Amino acid sequence: MKSIVILISGRGSNMEAIVQAAIPGARIAAVISNRPNAGGLAFAAAQGIATAVVDHTAYAERAAFDAALAEAIDSHAPDLVVLAGFMRVLTPGFVRQYEGRLINIHPSLLPSFTGLHTHQRALEAGVRVHGTTVHFVTAELDCGPIIIQAVVPVMAGDDEATLSARVLAQEHRIFPQAVRWIVEDRVSIDGNVARVAGVREPGVLISPPPENV
Repeated sequence: MKSIVILISGRGSNMEAIVQAAIPGARIAAVISNRPNAGGLAFAAAQGIATAVVDHTAYAERAAFDAALAEAIDSHAPDLVVLAGFMRVLTPGFVRQYEGRLINIHPSLLPSFTGLHTHQRALEAGVRVHGTTVHFVTAELDCGPIIIQAVVPVMAGDDEATLSARVLAQEHRIFPQAVRWIVEDRVSIDGNVARVAGVREPGVLISPPPENV
């Protein structure tokens, strides 16, 4: 049984998707937020999952916040730490502490559109496809090994809200899949490439539902 700690900053819809997937061999040990009013905390508590808040506004320095966050995480001895809409840039020291067991979901097809406002930037760039990426976290923002991606079309008449909703639906599919693969010990890292054993096209998923291969 692998212990998982999930970090959120808001409503936690991706956290909900992972919890509701009921992945065999996985135990959601805790949900931790940097915001006391994060909506996802109530959902986690209702599922009987331990919750905690490490309020970033209580810390004058980023490193001090990261140290307090790491202490809260380590109290649950996790095998995997999942950033599910956790809106804080983590220090290199924190990332190194969880190297190889820290994953994030980003709302673009990395390496395109790193950082914020990805949907609006995709629309402004005139791309024909957009999507989402689950990746390992490294010290360089949004540049870690890619585990899985989902692609969605950019439709005529899309605005930021409609495109965001289309991408979010795919996030809810691929994030639990990535966690499942890691729990099953099927993901390895080769340099900056993540490889998934037994998957025909490791790390890539186009919009049909993922196969539980």
